[in-house]
Amino acid sequence: MSRQQEPNILEKIKKDMDSFVGQEVSLKANTGRKKVFEVNGILEQTYPNIFVVKFQERQVERRVSYTYADLLTEVVEVSIGDTRIGVQTN
Repeated sequence: MSRQQEPNILEKIKKDMDSFVGQEVSLKANTGRKKVFEVNGILEQTYPNIFVVKFQERQVERRVSYTYADLLTEVVEVSIGDTRIGVQTN
């Protein structure tokens, strides 16, 4: 893959994410050393380089943010139902 194509892929992932803003998503993130963070929350907002997921934890509203590159490299998985968002299907 050439460097010319990479921004286009990230832009496509962002556009995919834009269409799900406000919907409930499942988030799974690899936090290192075989630890995985899993949560159900709302895709609250997308920004040019990151997206934000809002969730409840012990009656406290929390937010986490990740980059679109995290989705591309599969460090983070975001899905609605059985559908993963931001994954290239070839």
